[in-house]
Amino acid sequence: MQRKVALAACFGSFLEWYDFLTFASLATVFGELFFPGDDPTVRLLQSLATFGVGMVVRPLGAALFGSLGDRYGRRIVFIATIVLMGVATFAVGLLPVHADVGFVAPLLLVCLRLLQGLAMGGEIGGAIVYLTEHAPLERRGTTTSVLQLMGPLGVMTSTFQIVLLQRWLSESEFLSWGWRVPFLLSALLLAVSMKSRMALHESPVFKSLSDNRQVAKTPLRDCLADPLTRKRMVLLFFCISSGGSLLFFSSQVYAPVFLKTVAGMNSTLVGELTIAATLLLFPFTILAGWLSDRIGRRPVLLAGLLLGAAGVMPVYWGLMNFGGAQVDSLAVVGLLLVLVTAVALITGPQTAFLAELFPARTRYSAVGLPHNLAAGWIGGMSPFMVTLIAKQTDSPLAGLLYPTLLLVVAFTVGWFFLPETRGKNLND
Repeated sequence: MQRKVALAACFGSFLEWYDFLTFASLATVFGELFFPGDDPTVRLLQSLATFGVGMVVRPLGAALFGSLGDRYGRRIVFIATIVLMGVATFAVGLLPVHADVGFVAPLLLVCLRLLQGLAMGGEIGGAIVYLTEHAPLERRGTTTSVLQLMGPLGVMTSTFQIVLLQRWLSESEFLSWGWRVPFLLSALLLAVSMKSRMALHESPVFKSLSDNRQVAKTPLRDCLADPLTRKRMVLLFFCISSGGSLLFFSSQVYAPVFLKTVAGMNSTLVGELTIAATLLLFPFTILAGWLSDRIGRRPVLLAGLLLGAAGVMPVYWGLMNFGGAQVDSLAVVGLLLVLVTAVALITGPQTAFLAELFPARTRYSAVGLPHNLAAGWIGGMSPFMVTLIAKQTDSPLAGLLYPTLLLVVAFTVGWFFLPETRGKNLND
């Protein structure tokens, strides 16, 4: 049962991240196809803003699906979110471009991004709660850390596909139809994910709540009415979720864009080096989850925030200098690994930590809303904000002050207020 739960949760989350981040991997292509104009930076900003739209509505999805999950069960919501994401992503692969239908093309794209964002908001909180409520107490950090691998796995898979397509197809063929392939293939992933999730049973924690008639009737209102839950939701927003999402998007989403547009590296080489760095995120994340089972969640999380706050500016300075015309591939991968390590230290314990913070009756809502607010409004908008600040200041590194300062805030808040949750009884 534990293996079935882990497989269904992870595969579904992989599909969600694959669908959601394929768009980010093709940001420069979408800028050309859907947002015509003479200024490539403006086109990129419009494309990143469309990506950010999906992130901004994530909290709405978290509020909606979180309340449903706390009232009617984790399983049914778990299935609904994956269907919504899969259908919306498949539809992106069928969209006409600006040259075909004019302004209708970007309008349709934005609408589908909104649906993706709603699904993502419900999926992440559900996967965290569902998997953690099935995990063994003494290995909760290690067991649940695999869920956090689905983001980088989604990035790596979509990037790998795009690299292959760009190698096999001419530039005109890729712009004509090749970019659609990753979106259309999501239909196959959706079918597999649906089969695995339909076979699951309800979470034992929610089943116990239901049997004892303790299910919350107004979970979101109950979260905001309880002082401790409300305080921890605010803590989650300003500290772990914002810090983790900033680092994830700095290392996995914005770094390839920066290497292509600022450093001027070849797109195929950027994809290859990104995959190389991302591969090492897998063992690092599991190791961080294991470490949190041994020494506690708090010290591991704080270490990740500190490394991120200290490392973002130097890493991007190095990427600009080593990723130019004379590319030092080894140096680029080494620099990316600094941010990858910081991401792993946060995401390894994160799944267990988020579920352990809150009571069972309102856990889905309490986890989903602040986590998606931070990931959507702070992390998700960071590529756009970084690019916008860089354009306004005419300095490619000035925009990196945005994630750096927010990471300093996250570390400071965590240092003073972050509790230790290892060993918490999830039935309470």
